[in-house]
Amino acid sequence: MLLAKTLSAYIARQFFAWFCGVYGAMLSISFLIDYIELLRRASTKNGVTLGVLLEMAALKLPHTAQEVMPFAVLFGTMLAFWRLTRNNELVVARAAGVSVWQFLTPAVLVALLTGIVAVTIFNPAASQMEATYEQLDARFLKQSSEQQLALSNSGLWLRQSDSSGGQVVIHGNKMVAPELLLTQVTLFFFNSEHQYRSRIEASSAQLDNGYWIIDNGKRWESGDQPEPVPQLRLATKFTTHRIEESLASPDTMSFWALPGFISLLEQSGFSAQRHRLQFNILLARPFLFCAMVLVAATFSLRMQRRGGATLMIMGGVAAGFTLYFVSNIVFALGLSAKLPVLLAAWTPTGVSLIFGVSMLLHLEDG
Repeated sequence: MLLAKTLSAYIARQFFAWFCGVYGAMLSISFLIDYIELLRRASTKNGVTLGVLLEMAALKLPHTAQEVMPFAVLFGTMLAFWRLTRNNELVVARAAGVSVWQFLTPAVLVALLTGIVAVTIFNPAASQMEATYEQLDARFLKQSSEQQLALSNSGLWLRQSDSSGGQVVIHGNKMVAPELLLTQVTLFFFNSEHQYRSRIEASSAQLDNGYWIIDNGKRWESGDQPEPVPQLRLATKFTTHRIEESLASPDTMSFWALPGFISLLEQSGFSAQRHRLQFNILLARPFLFCAMVLVAATFSLRMQRRGGATLMIMGGVAAGFTLYFVSNIVFALGLSAKLPVLLAAWTPTGVSLIFGVSMLLHLEDG
């Protein structure tokens, strides 16, 4: 029993050390790539300093870190088992009667724990930093801060510019309709100096072909009695699709905040497909890490029996690229509602688990 505990702890330490090393190398490369890309995008923008770009690259890094983590688990596992095999430690363990499932258990458990920590603790911090990054990106690089919107329990809030250079803030509730229909609408008008000018309260506002069609309204000017506004056409660049796409990105929502926001979206009549897909992908992530350990072990065992380090490298790279492309294709199908959310989110994990277990059973038991 003591030997089993000692061996398990040793394998777990080896796996975690190699995972951290590979992960650190991937993050360093990703940071440099992101920073170079930001430099390229900022080359035609005025007033964007290198310090701002460095801050943006640092804010984006945690989001990238979540994306590369499964590949770090895959390659870290392969390198850990390669080292154990090269030093004949794995060979001695197998000769002592330790099965493949026994020496894989510590690595699988560490991968599972790493996935749980990544989803429940690291993801909330990463999503907050991603939200800050997107704000800086819109301010300095996209330079498109004229239109903003937010969805809350109090309804939908929108802000847009008007023809005179002022601002219009629109608030209302959303109803299901072919085009966006807001009820109990309030519009606040501000001048170019951000000073309040007037407000309009109306029964509804319909978004139609680049205009808000506002019916049965009353306008309040500063210190005056309300005057009726039977109908008002207010030009806008908003569209129903643009509003749905501009609502809080799933990447900026933490694992703990996603269920509540999904419920809010559905109650407001908006599509929650992207957010439901993201939530299920996060749920599947710890199990994906476990699957990566099993997939990596299949190539490590083949290397042990056939003596090919090249085979391990080629097989691991092929497995990584296959997982990446399959995940992207399935995600796109799930995003377009051509696949159910559960199937789209769990397919990469399920396929990897089935492949890893079946290959290990074949290699272990023939």
